[in-house]
Amino acid sequence: MDQTNRRMFLGALAAGGSLAAGGARAVEDGHASGADVAPDSTFLRTIPRKAGTAPAFTASLDGGPIKATSGGWAREITTHQLPIATGIAGAHIFLNAGGVREMHWHASAEWGYIIAGHCQATVIDEAGEMEVVNFGPGDTWYFPGGHAHAIQTLGTEPCHAILAFDDGLFGEHGTFGLTDWMSRIDPTLLRGTLNVPEATLAALPGGETYIIQGPVVPRDSVAARAERLLPPARSHRFALADAAACAEGAGSAMRVAPASAFPVSSGMTGFLVRLAPGAVHAPHWHTRANEWHYVVRGRTRVTLFAQDKHMGVAELGPGDCAYLPRACGHSVENIGAETAEIVGVHDSGLFDETLLATWLARVPRPMLAANLGVREQAVAGFPSVAQTFSRPVKDRT
Repeated sequence: MDQTNRRMFLGALAAGGSLAAGGARAVEDGHASGADVAPDSTFLRTIPRKAGTAPAFTASLDGGPIKATSGGWAREITTHQLPIATGIAGAHIFLNAGGVREMHWHASAEWGYIIAGHCQATVIDEAGEMEVVNFGPGDTWYFPGGHAHAIQTLGTEPCHAILAFDDGLFGEHGTFGLTDWMSRIDPTLLRGTLNVPEATLAALPGGETYIIQGPVVPRDSVAARAERLLPPARSHRFALADAAACAEGAGSAMRVAPASAFPVSSGMTGFLVRLAPGAVHAPHWHTRANEWHYVVRGRTRVTLFAQDKHMGVAELGPGDCAYLPRACGHSVENIGAETAEIVGVHDSGLFDETLLATWLARVPRPMLAANLGVREQAVAGFPSVAQTFSRPVKDRT
């Protein structure tokens, strides 16, 4: 027996310890084998769990203040209302039949998902190229920062959408509106710029119109059919609800729109999850991105393994949203009686999702057993293939 092992053996016996099946227990004096370090008899056995709960990570988007004008309304939620949401802000916009969200732009990129109704967007990019494109339920849009756009309802039904922006502080202060700007420009300068009569300028709005009520545009009208579509690689529209599912199981499915499928959406990945009653979107995390999501229908329970070892649990219903910071573990469970529909974004055009089950499935069994402090036989039955969606064991047939 060499001196190191002899020292470990005698030290263990002197401390009243025993020998483990795999060898001698390490001497508890703070020494490392073969290293000359100062001894210490005080030990921190484990890192203590932190007291308290995770910071609030959910809120009611649809319970917030409303900004209403003649043609519709909008609600928003930023880091001012949900302090943890530093990377993404959200909004809910509703356009009456005939409603027009005026031409505007902003420094932040905008993602949108049509919940109901139809609309037509006119978008102008930084090169001055225009796209006129129609959207219906299940479609998503992406307007990069600086791309000017306007949105007009098509048909006799209202249109409403869930929006997300790649800046947690983005709000109405960050929108550059056409009527707001033109109403503040010196009239002489504006008249010279546009070369129009003074009477024309006098008839323009005296301030921001935001969402203005206009005439109803039938969906079969010439205007509604006058799309001017850009090639798919540059289009601002993606049919998210019709995309192939990237994960399915337990009666549930997830669809995503990363930049690889929706090239203009270089800064965000939109997703749509339909979660069956009792199903769970298994514990996972995202290495590149924060997540912001909105519950369209159903009831969910979200569990967050947050920074500083805090755990948080919240229940959400229609109109509620959640923000899950980058790399924080989380899971989503449908606790209602109907299929839950969840839409949202990651603030990266590259989609990734690391499942806890994938990690456990791929780690060599001896390493996993040693990590958990159990015999290898105890982990032999762990699944070798991870599932994105599952059901509690008691519900399996």
